[in-house]
Amino acid sequence: MLGEGILKGMAETAKNFAGSFVSADRLTTVQYPEQRIPTFENARVFPFLVYDGPDWAAGMRCVACQICEKECPPKCIYIEKSRDKKPDFVGKPQFYPARFDIDISVCMSCQICVEVCPFEAIKMDTEFELATDDRFRGLLLDRQQLAKSNEYYHQIHPTEAGEVDARLDAEKAAAAAKAKVAAQAAAKAAETAKTAPAKPAPPAGGED
Repeated sequence: MLGEGILKGMAETAKNFAGSFVSADRLTTVQYPEQRIPTFENARVFPFLVYDGPDWAAGMRCVACQICEKECPPKCIYIEKSRDKKPDFVGKPQFYPARFDIDISVCMSCQICVEVCPFEAIKMDTEFELATDDRFRGLLLDRQQLAKSNEYYHQIHPTEAGEVDARLDAEKAAAAAKAKVAAQAAAKAAETAKTAPAKPAPPAGGED
């Protein structure tokens, strides 16, 4: 029937309009920005960098491996690796990003950077109100602007963040156990060497 789709759409609109007077579920619009619809947990907008602890620079998980920069389809990530190292979340000395910029005017929110990161250092944010009157520098975010705490990550993606923390804690515990075993083996070897009888010195001269 010609126009059947239009009639169905108008009927749905009329049903929502009439129902909005008796049921809040029929209110399909809100008075933005005073009213806001809660963001879904799996929503994604642009990436951010996760850090642990109170200091964003000291606690940043990123080790400047540059995998996300290489895998980014629109090439909007720019990373410079540091010359020195600092301990990562398991205490292993690692490089860190001396520079980490993302041009969100180019970013396509594909989440590939999140999927390829082996250190759980980059995640997708849900913040979308990022308009600026500076179309160049205003949309190029540096590492300090991108850095957000693990607590913030738990607020926007609680299920995913809980799974990530459990996995990182397991890796940290395994690394600590391995280091403890190595330390015990080294101590045992040193004790054995200390208590072992000394070998007699070879005679100074030859046989008569």
